[in-house]
Amino acid sequence: MKKFIRRLLRTILVLFILLNVIIMFHAYKFTHFYEAGEITIKPDSLKSGWDKTKEALFGINFAKKKNDVITDTNYHTVILTTKDNLKLEGWYIPVTNAKGTVALFHGHAGNKSGVISEANEFRKMGYNTFLLDFRAHGGSEGNTCTVGNNESEDVKLAYDFIQSKAEKNIILWGISMGAATITKALNDYDLKPSKIILEMPFGSIFQAVKGRIRTMHLPEQPFSTLLTFWGGIEHGFWAFSNKPAMYAKKISCPALLQWGQKDPRVTKEEIDEVYANLPAQKKLVIYESAMHESLCKKENQKWVTEVGSFLNDK
Repeated sequence: MKKFIRRLLRTILVLFILLNVIIMFHAYKFTHFYEAGEITIKPDSLKSGWDKTKEALFGINFAKKKNDVITDTNYHTVILTTKDNLKLEGWYIPVTNAKGTVALFHGHAGNKSGVISEANEFRKMGYNTFLLDFRAHGGSEGNTCTVGNNESEDVKLAYDFIQSKAEKNIILWGISMGAATITKALNDYDLKPSKIILEMPFGSIFQAVKGRIRTMHLPEQPFSTLLTFWGGIEHGFWAFSNKPAMYAKKISCPALLQWGQKDPRVTKEEIDEVYANLPAQKKLVIYESAMHESLCKKENQKWVTEVGSFLNDK
C-alpha cells in the first residue's frame, strides 16, 4: 500500500510538473508576436501529426498583425521611444478647428488600423486623432506584450506627445487591453485627460486569462491560475496585482464605460466592478447585439450618439 501511494504521488508530481512546463510555453507564446518573415505557419491541411502535437504542447508563434490602412497626406507618422529604446509608431491625423484630440488604443494582437473606424467618427465630430501601435504590435518595435503592464508607458508617451502640441482637451479611448491599459496609465502616471472612454476593459489580468480560457472551451482551473502566474513571472511582474477595476478608483475625470452584452470574454460582473469604482462623473452603455468586438462597427448609430453626447456634455 505504501509503495502504491509513493508511486501515485510521484505520478501526480510528474504530471503537475509537465502541466506547468506546457503552460509556461503557452504563456510565453501568448505574450510574444513576431515579424512575419521570422516564422512559418503551415495551413491546417499541410500539418502533420507532429506539427499539431508541437502546437498543443508548446503553443503557436504568432505574427504581428500588420497595418492595412492606406495612409495619405493627412496622416502624420510619429515615432515615440520607450525607456527601453523601443520605437513605437503612431498616426497623428489633425482636423481644421479641432475641439480637442482623441488618442486611440487597440486591443491585444490588434493594431492601429483596427481602430480606424472609431478614429474616422471622432474626426467627423471635430477632433484630431492619434492612433498608436502598442509595443510588439503593428508597426512598433519589440515582440513582447505584457497585456497592459508595461504598455501603460506607451499610453503616457502618447499623452505626452499630444500635450506637447499645446492641446488642452485630451480624450483617451481604448478597447479591451487598450481600455485596461488606460486605467493603469492613469494609476501609474500623473495624466490629466479631460475625459476617457473605456470599451470592454477586463477587471484584472487574471479575469482576462479566464475569459480567453472560456473561449477555448477549456476548464478555467487550473489553467487560468497557471497561465497568469507564469505569464507574469516570465516578464518579471506579479500579474495577479494588475487590476484595472481597482485602478478605476484613481480616475478623476468623466468616464464613459461601454460593453457588449454578448461578450464571451469580459463579464458583466467585471464591468459592474469597474463602473462602481469610478469615482467621478460616469455613464455605462450596454450594446445588446455586440460581442467582444468593435462597438462602433457593430452598432454604429448608437455608438456615435452615445460617444457624441458624452463628449458634448459639459
